[in-house]
Amino acid sequence: MFIRVDRASENFNMRAISAVEKLCEYQVDMCNTPTYCDLGKAAKDVFNKGYGFGMVKIDLKTKSCSGVEFSTSGHAYTDTGKASGNLETKYKICNYGLTFTQKWNTDNTLGTEISLENKLAEGLKLTLDTIFVPNTGKKSGKLKASYKRDCFSLGSNVDIDFSGPTIYGWAVLAFEGWLAGYQMSFDTAKSKLSQNNFALGYKAADFQLHTHVNDGTEFGGSIYQKVNEKIETSINLAWTAGSNNTRFGIAAKYKLDCRTSLSAKVNNASLIGLGYTQTLRPGVKLTLSALIDGKNFNAGGHKVGLGFELEA
Repeated sequence: MFIRVDRASENFNMRAISAVEKLCEYQVDMCNTPTYCDLGKAAKDVFNKGYGFGMVKIDLKTKSCSGVEFSTSGHAYTDTGKASGNLETKYKICNYGLTFTQKWNTDNTLGTEISLENKLAEGLKLTLDTIFVPNTGKKSGKLKASYKRDCFSLGSNVDIDFSGPTIYGWAVLAFEGWLAGYQMSFDTAKSKLSQNNFALGYKAADFQLHTHVNDGTEFGGSIYQKVNEKIETSINLAWTAGSNNTRFGIAAKYKLDCRTSLSAKVNNASLIGLGYTQTLRPGVKLTLSALIDGKNFNAGGHKVGLGFELEA
């Protein structure tokens, strides 16, 4: 009898510990406050990932023995035949919190980014981002700063332009699952507020709600729900003041297994998107997608896409 009581007590304690651990994980996740641009990201990913209409795309990621990360991407558009590509190299010096990134694309634009993270203060990231176009001699740059703590995040970008830089700023607050954000940009040359955006949302373990107002004229919202381990759904709404046209879309993603997933989306313009993603082997992913015009099904003009992702 005593043995049974001890075992029952032990099982109860184990279940209690497991519940507490899950609660702690949930609280940590909730306190990982996103940036303003990442608000509603889960819903955006369901709509955008797994598709590549009208193009053939190849992405390659690899890492050298010395720790340099290489990312290469190439696109060929089936409508125009135009091809483009870019190369990015990244090197991290973890002991000093430094990251050096160099970028190049087929438009002959060179970019260099230097960032310092979690050294001057925990959660603080400072970045210098420069762009140079050799053909025209055009130069531009930005100074960026962001700061993250448990239940808030904020940041600012400033253009390096002595004739009158534009100042960008954003802040996000989190409290018991609720998220409130503000984003602005101020043109110092014109002494004018050029961007004025607000956002409000709620985030739970399997549900996210996001609404936003941009410049007082554009209104939008999204809902994301993880139905189970295999199914994710998303709804997106948008409306512009002075217009009677409301944009509406619904999307879903279904995991057939650990290697294969299906994606589908449709909007009120009768555009239907379909996607198929399969991991052929570790580090090799294939994506097939199609965009169908439901209003003009027999007229043609539909788009297909093919993508490869290689990682070594």
